[in-house]
Amino acid sequence: MAAFVIKKAPEPLPPMPMEGADGKEVAMADFKGRVVLLNIWATWCHPCREEMPALDMLQKDLGGEDFEVVAMNIDRGSPDKAKDFLKEVKAENLAFYRDPSSKLFTQLKAVGMPTTLLVNREGEEMGRLVGPAEWDSPEASA
Repeated sequence: MAAFVIKKAPEPLPPMPMEGADGKEVAMADFKGRVVLLNIWATWCHPCREEMPALDMLQKDLGGEDFEVVAMNIDRGSPDKAKDFLKEVKAENLAFYRDPSSKLFTQLKAVGMPTTLLVNREGEEMGRLVGPAEWDSPEASA
């Protein structure tokens, strides 16, 4: 968690249309009122594979009305490969979200994979971490 960079002031996020497992559009505004840990990942990203079980455990332990891990897949093409990936790594507590536009990585000015943003209840970025982390650790939960 030492690499987590906290913003001096919360910053608004760009519009980020997402697609849920059912193919319907979801927006970050749908999470307003909750703290969100937005994780940007891809099936071809080895560090993403390593940290996904920890993100799943964090969602299991803390997920609910006040907090949610939103794991956003940025693979192009069919969502089936990403859905299979989540099953393979046994991510049973994470909802499936993907970026159908393939523009999210650029819009968020991400520089590496995975990239994880902490989003406040108003939908503003409070900080980010580039690279994998032990999200199920006591330090991350705090």
